[in-house]
Amino acid sequence: MQYLTQWRMLLAANLLRSSNSSLMRIAEEVGYQTDTAFSRAFRREYGTPPAAWRRTHAAAVH
Repeated sequence: MQYLTQWRMLLAANLLRSSNSSLMRIAEEVGYQTDTAFSRAFRREYGTPPAAWRRTHAAAVH
């Protein structure tokens, strides 16, 4: 189960970095039914909410 969560979060991080899709859309694409559940899982894995992570990493790319 831990592997699946890590894989989903890796995919989500890639989508957050490379697309402008909404958090809800990304949550659905990586297998979460709600953006709330996705946000909690992402925060556990990366230590920051997905929206904040996106802002930080999008700024680093540009």
